[in-house]
Formats: sequence, structure tokens, C-alpha cells
Amino acid sequence: MSVRVTVGMSGGVDSSVAALLLRSAGHEVSGVFMLNWEDKDPGHEGTSGCHADADRKDALAVCAKLDIPFHSLDFAAEYRRRVFAHFLDEYRAGRTPNPDVLCNREIKFGCFLAAAHAEGAEKLATGHYARVLHEHGRSKLLRARDASKDQTYFLHTLDQAQLGAALFPLGELHKTEVRRIADEAGLPVAAKKDSTGICFIGERDFRAFLSTYLPAQPGELRTPRGEAVGEHVGAMFYTPGQRGGLAIGGRTGGSGEAWYVVGKDVAANIVYVDQGHDNAWLQSHALTANGVHWIAGTPPAAAFECSAMTRYRQPPQTCRVSVDGDRCDVHFDAPQRAVAPGQSVVFYAGEECLGGAVIDATDAPAIGDAP
Repeated sequence: MSVRVTVGMSGGVDSSVAALLLRSAGHEVSGVFMLNWEDKDPGHEGTSGCHADADRKDALAVCAKLDIPFHSLDFAAEYRRRVFAHFLDEYRAGRTPNPDVLCNREIKFGCFLAAAHAEGAEKLATGHYARVLHEHGRSKLLRARDASKDQTYFLHTLDQAQLGAALFPLGELHKTEVRRIADEAGLPVAAKKDSTGICFIGERDFRAFLSTYLPAQPGELRTPRGEAVGEHVGAMFYTPGQRGGLAIGGRTGGSGEAWYVVGKDVAANIVYVDQGHDNAWLQSHALTANGVHWIAGTPPAAAFECSAMTRYRQPPQTCRVSVDGDRCDVHFDAPQRAVAPGQSVVFYAGEECLGGAVIDATDAPAIGDAP
């Protein structure tokens, strides 16, 4: 049955092939390019790493090739208010946020979905690698067939209404197949490089970008034992498990292993570092999380076993979850490395994504305690 579908066109190969597949299936397809970021602040003009104008032109060229309508929508103001403001607040608090999760809920399947419905679209399609299964009056979010590209981690905050309106045409495909389809169809973006990172930062230096919004002060790098070993550029810029950007390699008297961030005190402007990829300061067996969201509307039970990811592309880890309102406690069967407050813990039962929450704290050794 043919339906009216709006496709979010990013100018990349994934959303372009999504539009191609839907048009080939006989649906009434239109393409929309979303502008989610503009550098309007003094000193930022023309510096965005998003290449929005070039991406918009690529999306327009694809729609012309597919002979489908095209237009643009500007959600930059909504993005700054609903996503970027939260991003800055989390960094001020010394946490490591994930804006892509919030963008999917608030912008792509929030503002954009509402706009698509207002224009008469029945469904909203994107180039995400994920699947949706509708059965027994409920929509389930399932992992993509291509496990290396699966993006359900970023989609775990969607609700039943949002999933019910969502189409993910690439969910059954591997990335190599998507590239092949684009090439065979002669799409002008068939060989275009995938975008990476956060759009509003793009190819710019992350610390330089963030420092224009959150002025930071240099401070000491210390070991958990209190030894000063270097200087950092601002405690808010560092996250547990980080290796790069410390500039303390080659110190004498150490173990010879690489240095990693193992903790920080934002109020005191101290970043703690230690040697060894698997050192004890980075290990935790449990975490607490808040703002828990269940895709089905309710948790499977007050306490249950499942698997979970604490970062994107991590293999799912077996765990036990105890739910208390909008908070939960998660206990893992094996120790977890470098779990970062502010990131999401996302729960799975086999292929099904159950939902997730924002990590608040872990049971990793506190600085000053014996690990």
C-alpha cells in the first residue's frame, strides 16, 4: 500500500538510498533537508564544520535525480534551545553529554515529525540503521542487520507514537549494499564520505569550539595519589578513559604505559590521570541512571536481566536492572571500563532495544580511596 512519506535528506548516501528505496516501492516520497545549526555568534560566522550549504545542494541534486519534491526546513533555533543548551549545561556540570540522542527525540522525531504530519505525510523516513517491528498493537525498535552500523543506541528515547510513524529503509541492509545501490542508481553522492562527529562542531577543534561558550581555566593534572604530572586546559573538556591531549607521555619514573583520564573535580579544576588502559580507577561493576525511558511505555519488570551498552558500538554487556520510577540501578556481570556520567546506558533484550537512561554515577573507586 502506497503511503505519503517525508524523507529527512542529509545530503549523504544513507538518506539518499532510503529515499530511492521508498520511491522504488511505489510510495509518494518527498525530501526535506533540515538545517539544525547556524553559527550566528560573533566570531563564528562561516566557521561551521557542518558544510550545511554543500550538503543541502547534494540533497537537492539527489531529489532531482529521483524526481521527487524537495524543500528545506530551518530548526536551528529549536536545536539551540532543546539540544545545545542542554549540551552546555552538562559540560558545565562536568559530565559528558550525547547530543545525538536528544536531537533524535527533540528535533528529528519531534519538530521535524510534527512538520511532516502538518504537510500531510503519514510517515517519516531517515537513513538510520535500525528496524521497527509492529505487532500486537505495539512498535518495537530492533537492531539493524548490519551490527557494525546499528544506530538504535541513538534512537532509544523514541516513544510509541514516534516509532509508529518512523520508517528505516536501511535496517535490513549492510553498508556495502547501500553503497552498491547508490552507485548502480547513479546517485551523485554514491561515493561521498560519511559524516562523523557532532554536526555543530564538525571539523573544528572541539576544545577551541567549546571554549568560546564555556571559558575554561588551565589546572593541574594529578595522579590519584596526589602527584602533579602536568597541566590541563580546562577540566570540563576531559572524560573518563580519554588518552589523547594529555601531553604527559614519556615521563620518567612511571610504568611506561599510556596515561588516561581516570577522574576529575570540576569545582577544584583538577583532572586525575593514571597509567594503564585497564587500571582500577576506570573499572566499575554498577551504575545509577536517571531520566529512564521505556520504548514500550513501561519497564519489562521492576527488576530484570538484559544486556546494556554504555557507549555506542560497545558489545552489549549482560546485567541486572532495578527500576525505581525514573531512576534505575544497573549491575553488570563483568567490570566495565570508563563509564562516563552524562552518557546513555541503553538496554536490550536480544535484538530489541528496550529503552535507556542517562548515567548519573558509577561505583568506580573514588579518587582518594584505595582502588
